Amino acid sequence: MKKHIPSGIPCIIILCVIFGYLGNKMGIANTMNTIMHTAFDLLINTCFFLMAICVITGALGKILSEFGVVSLFEKILRPLMRPLFNLPGTASLGACLTFLSDNPAIITLAHDKNFASYFKKYQLISLTNFGTAFGMGLLVIVFMVGHGYTTAPFVGLFGAFCGCIVSTRLMQFFTLKSYPQYIEKIATEPIAQEQLEIKKTIEKSVFMRTLNSILDGGRAGVDIGISIIPGVLVISSFVMILTFGTSANGTYTGAAYEGVELLPWLASKCDIVFEWLFGFNDPHLVAFPITALGAVGAALGLVPNFAEHGWINDNAIAVCTAIGMCWSGYLSTHTAMLDSLGYRHLTAKAITAHTFGGLVAGIVAHWTWVLFSLV
Repeated sequence: MKKHIPSGIPCIIILCVIFGYLGNKMGIANTMNTIMHTAFDLLINTCFFLMAICVITGALGKILSEFGVVSLFEKILRPLMRPLFNLPGTASLGACLTFLSDNPAIITLAHDKNFASYFKKYQLISLTNFGTAFGMGLLVIVFMVGHGYTTAPFVGLFGAFCGCIVSTRLMQFFTLKSYPQYIEKIATEPIAQEQLEIKKTIEKSVFMRTLNSILDGGRAGVDIGISIIPGVLVISSFVMILTFGTSANGTYTGAAYEGVELLPWLASKCDIVFEWLFGFNDPHLVAFPITALGAVGAALGLVPNFAEHGWINDNAIAVCTAIGMCWSGYLSTHTAMLDSLGYRHLTAKAITAHTFGGLVAGIVAHWTWVLFSLV
């Protein structure tokens, strides 16, 4: 009988390798102090700032929804859905909602049988990629604008839009390749009109509707703000240790934002690729797309430090906005989103499609900014 290695052994080995490497370079005490100080500084100066933005954008999004602005955007965007994304026009509502909130908003819509009845099955599955590319878009743009960049974030928005087309179309291709019968199969039958619950509309004054929207949207923003704290503290702290170097005097002191500069060293080995594709003029910038794989909120936490060190410029902001929006933590959300739709087995295909989509988003943003700069 074969003896199986206990499941905890590989975990222990990996942790020993990681902390052994960091401890050897920085010292165990300095490593632990740097982790704690970095996490604390991120919590105070980044997480709470992001939470404030979430509350404001949440309230704004709720007001836009309450007074019909989202519906107006949906009608304007509807003609673009079929030729660009091969989706019915009603999918534009999902883009608006995820842009104003977060990725899972598209799944809430997908579970609505009347909404899903407009889609073929392969189209409904691709909503995971479609919605993720716009997730937390308003937060990302407001964050970048709040740090003094006014034009580049909107170039990034265009890049994310292009990346979304690639990701959505690729996911549809992968799905049909595995399940060609889905091309004509309706996702779900609509609910008969007589089965719909009839709700009485309570007339409210404009003041009360506005007040309720602000409070409800702000409360939802707090929930989002709290939900991104673990990603920012854990992922960003780890990435920053792998990105930044020693203190100003060339030694390790255990202060926040010290590290071993492993990621820049790796990126410098192929920096010509990142420079041509994204226009990155410093290898440290590669930390942003790597972090965005897990959580866009964590990736945003890197921007102030990049700016402080002088590593970031308008082109990098455009590229980071595009990649941050398009990827927006898809590695941590795609599995749960597809699982909720009942297609967990397609997760690998969705991740592959979205990886290409994010790369295209960054490339388009870079070359669009190059062209914009020449005008």
